[in-house]
Amino acid sequence: MDILTKLMNYYSQNAAYVWAEIYRHFLMSAYGVLFAAIIGIPIGILIAKYSRLSPWVMSLVNVIQTIPALAMLAVLMLVMGLGTNTLVLSLFLYSLLPIVKNTYTGITEVDRTLLEAGHAMGMTRMQVLKMVELPLSLSVIMAGLRTALVIAIGIATIGTFIGAGGLGDIIVRGTNISNGTAIILAGAIPTALMAVLADFLMGWLERALSPANHKHLR
Repeated sequence: MDILTKLMNYYSQNAAYVWAEIYRHFLMSAYGVLFAAIIGIPIGILIAKYSRLSPWVMSLVNVIQTIPALAMLAVLMLVMGLGTNTLVLSLFLYSLLPIVKNTYTGITEVDRTLLEAGHAMGMTRMQVLKMVELPLSLSVIMAGLRTALVIAIGIATIGTFIGAGGLGDIIVRGTNISNGTAIILAGAIPTALMAVLADFLMGWLERALSPANHKHLR
């Protein structure tokens, strides 16, 4: 009960600061995933079309995913220095695997007979991609974006160690003082809620874009 009281007091006394850090944390996560989507979705489409490339690309993004987050930040910091840009680049790299993998899976699992029907109607390869493959694989691609965003929100907390700010600043501030449990929770709770909310909203969007759902609506 004492911790809850301290937590409420901290929020009431530092509301503007906490909201600013929540906003900053979300923006860094969203930018990392957005840039990964801009690069990763075309890569996923490319390796789905040229299957010989897929083992190489998948191996590369898998290796990136296995690098510990602090080690990644340390390496990038040597090149880019401290600050937000280094963290966003790190989140970009960690977001590539789910986006590339789901795009590749979504495109390759489109029914071949639908593609043949599109070609038989005189569509070009680009038209088939735009009008058949992407719409049918959109929900799978959204699932990759959903996973990437939740991962990014969690990893972004360590941005505090390179001066990027975010909710990690509040958590670390709590660890640096005695009896700082309430301050740790003041940073950890919004981080967890942000991840849950992002997962819920992206899950809803994923279901809304599902071809099965569209078929049911008709």
